[in-house]
Amino acid sequence: MLHLRILSPAALTEAVVDVLDSDPAVSGLAVMRGAALRPPGDVVMADIAREGANDIVERLRATKVHREGSIEIDPVPTFMSQAGFDAEVRTPGSSADAVVWAEVAQRSYDESELNWTFLSFLTLATIIASIAIIADSQILVIGAMVLGPEFGPIAALGVALVRRRFVLFGLAARTLVIGFVVAIVTTTLIALVWRALGWITIDDVTGPRPETDFIYSPDKWSFIVAVIAAAAGVLSLTSARVSGLSGVFISVTTVPAAGNIALGTAFGAGSEVWGSMAQLALNLSGMAIAGWATLAVQNAVWSRVSPRRPRAMTRPYRML
Repeated sequence: MLHLRILSPAALTEAVVDVLDSDPAVSGLAVMRGAALRPPGDVVMADIAREGANDIVERLRATKVHREGSIEIDPVPTFMSQAGFDAEVRTPGSSADAVVWAEVAQRSYDESELNWTFLSFLTLATIIASIAIIADSQILVIGAMVLGPEFGPIAALGVALVRRRFVLFGLAARTLVIGFVVAIVTTTLIALVWRALGWITIDDVTGPRPETDFIYSPDKWSFIVAVIAAAAGVLSLTSARVSGLSGVFISVTTVPAAGNIALGTAFGAGSEVWGSMAQLALNLSGMAIAGWATLAVQNAVWSRVSPRRPRAMTRPYRML
């Protein structure tokens, strides 16, 4: 279930209530007249089945209430309601499979913002990855993968293409490019300091590294893993089941590749730099393509589910 809270100017309240009151996915509806001060008007609250959220949100947007007021959507982790159960039963689809596009788009914009937090996490993850390469430690590599925040804007690229939000595409691409450039440049400068102090040598970068040589040796499996991991990650995000994201983070070598680029640059090791750049590009492209394809399939599936919803209003359902 989802909970809607709408701040509606008085002139639009009746249109908003009509949208909600006529939809079979709505299980609860309340209107508080005159309760809103900014904008002056009413507060409308409703409980809806997650499967019907997209249609309801689109119809609410058609009233223009979001331009003069606001529409807030919150998940309801636990509910006890016969009406809520009935609403979920009569609404086609499964709540676990439902993609609430307004929620996905909002999350994509949030995670595509280029800010100090994103740059800090990506830079720190890249520094840890460089240490993992020097120590030839898979454990540290995994730690760097989990710390890296790059999957958010990568997933946003797919959302932007599927939903035709090209401003979002530009924001996500900009965040990825600038983020990796800052992380690599910063790590390179730190590696130069380590080199000057004698803490690392060229052998640490170009010597045998049986535990981490996959970072600069891209192959078909690198691309396949990136595709599968991104598909799983997008499904986790759109279904609100984030338990699968940790597996995504430790499956692709974007951050470790960036760390190796920095080390290779600090020592002028061209083979390390080019191999890692190829690994980074392969992973980013594979994840972006897989994210777009997964979202496109979900969009196509739910576009077929929506026409079935009006027919659900006439079906009888057994009460608990």
